[in-house]
Amino acid sequence: MSVSATTRPARPGEVDGRDYLFLDRATFEKWQEAGDFVESFEVFGHCYGTPRRPLVDHLAAGDDVILEIDVQGAMAVRQAFPDAVLVFLRPPSREVQRERLLARAGDALDTIERRLAKADAEEAMASEFDLVVVNDDLEAAVEQVAAILEARRTP
Repeated sequence: MSVSATTRPARPGEVDGRDYLFLDRATFEKWQEAGDFVESFEVFGHCYGTPRRPLVDHLAAGDDVILEIDVQGAMAVRQAFPDAVLVFLRPPSREVQRERLLARAGDALDTIERRLAKADAEEAMASEFDLVVVNDDLEAAVEQVAAILEARRTP
């Protein structure tokens, strides 16, 4: 799993370097200017990005790397790595997505509502992805993504 960088504060239980690299905005912008991100965007007032060096190092070693990013980040990754396999994870319903966002500590209600409002536009982009997996059961979704990776490795 790739560890994204962000300028947002850590949510309860999140660990720097495991869940995200928590950076202040000045450091994030310095990394951006240096080209240290494969993709980076501001989303709901916070910056997010995928650090380039660890990704490139793992790919050079022959490792699969999974990035948990939004649609605009995925499109940027597709430009940087045309052979990337893009898997769109879709919630089973908007209501389930809302419940999941509410259960996740740390997001204000207005941020949750903005995320839900953006979700329809993001789901309209699913056709730009190689595959779509409905995340109605986490274990089953993980198994489907693992099977996709395995199928890509097997000639």
